[in-house]
Amino acid sequence: MTLRVLNTLSGELEPFEPADPDDVLLYYCGLTVSDFAHLGHARTWVHVDVVHRWLDHAGYDVRHVENITDVNEKIVARVGEGDLGDSERAVATTFTDQLLADMRALNLKRAEVYPRVTEHVTEIIDLVETLIEAGYAYETDGSVYFDVHSFEDYGKLSNQTLDAVEPQEDGDRSEKRNPADFALWKAGGVDTDAVTDHRHPDREYDVTTPDGETWDSPWGEGRPGWHIECSAMSMTHLDSSIDIHMGGRDLVFPHHENEIAQSEAATGEQFARYWLHADLFQMGDEKMSSSLGNFVPVKDAVPQFGVNPLRVFFLSASYNSTQTYSEAAIHEAEERWERLHSAYRRASEAADSAAAHTTVTDEDFHAAVDDADESFTAAMNEDFNTREALTALSSLASAVNTHLDGYDEYDYRGLRRAIETFETFGEDVFGLDFTGTSEGTATLADELVSLVLDVREDERSAGNYERADQLRDELGALGIEIQDTDDGTEYRL
Repeated sequence: MTLRVLNTLSGELEPFEPADPDDVLLYYCGLTVSDFAHLGHARTWVHVDVVHRWLDHAGYDVRHVENITDVNEKIVARVGEGDLGDSERAVATTFTDQLLADMRALNLKRAEVYPRVTEHVTEIIDLVETLIEAGYAYETDGSVYFDVHSFEDYGKLSNQTLDAVEPQEDGDRSEKRNPADFALWKAGGVDTDAVTDHRHPDREYDVTTPDGETWDSPWGEGRPGWHIECSAMSMTHLDSSIDIHMGGRDLVFPHHENEIAQSEAATGEQFARYWLHADLFQMGDEKMSSSLGNFVPVKDAVPQFGVNPLRVFFLSASYNSTQTYSEAAIHEAEERWERLHSAYRRASEAADSAAAHTTVTDEDFHAAVDDADESFTAAMNEDFNTREALTALSSLASAVNTHLDGYDEYDYRGLRRAIETFETFGEDVFGLDFTGTSEGTATLADELVSLVLDVREDERSAGNYERADQLRDELGALGIEIQDTDDGTEYRL
């Protein structure tokens, strides 16, 4: 069955046909590292990960790039807050470290690269110069803007006409030829008012007026615009034309619309063949958002709920449907995961027992395994429908239990096929861990570190500070970073 994807560009389900029949170029708009990643980010990460894994399963060589935006006024606004860092670069590094740890904790396949904006300013400047030379951009007072009227297809992703496009507030509107023009390069440093707006009124800051990082350019000292960054990084690490561009639904306009305009104006080629957009992840009636403060950090959720239940929770809704967080929904995912895991464990134990025979055949069991295989494949080929694919895995679990509960002697071949189906689809495609090695190791490590920290706290309480420092240093030598905060001792593996 041919894979079909819902392409935002056309609004239709289309057969997936990459430019190269063997390779897929996949770009995902990554996180602006101004806060800790939350479950809304994790949900999209997991779906992008499963897209990557399904394309791998289909035999494609997937080149997956996910950027990290480490230049932004929201990052500058955190400078001097607690121990986050005393510069934009330091704050970004703090959150990037945790971001990468969160990705590993969620059992995501690694992208080919995680490019950062600060590493690609030269490529950004080159791309802006190309657009100026081609007549699509103009410089004014040290800033450079893209002229939306110069690009005939502007609005084709968001289905807007130029007359309906709202002003894009990323500069002095008097500088622009048209209020809808957007910044490619911004003169000077970060906007002080924007930084102030993003500072939390209840937090204390050691730095009163932080400065953002700037770079020299042909138009003077300044900073790159937000939209140009993704185009430059995608072209640098993939190609001028890619197969799949993924991101949140809220990025369709203006970010992705502007990416198309500037990229296609610069190259004359279609920027992305397929645009896939993840829908909202909500906390109650609102979108889960760092800016709203209504979020659950990944670093807290993984140890609390476990990576397998979280992945089951995220995959219980398709990537392009709205999903709402609640502890009841997480609890349901925990139970669903346990049913899958229990069936896999029972099948494995039965297949390795003397009760499993090559001469026993349960035709209904074989048919159920076939149905689960076919249903999972059909669901994933229909725009990566993880909800229906997860249902297929649940039906496989039911078939295993029915067979084992109904027979005293087991169908070895049927059990082996069921186990392989769990491993192929559940582990390789959905990224679940049926053997329990990764989650079990992580849990044991957490328990051991907590035990050592309890001993260290006892030493500190007793005034044995030299011994407490020695324990901290020994943990550090093992790659465990210890931080003593006002809220207690925190650590990171």
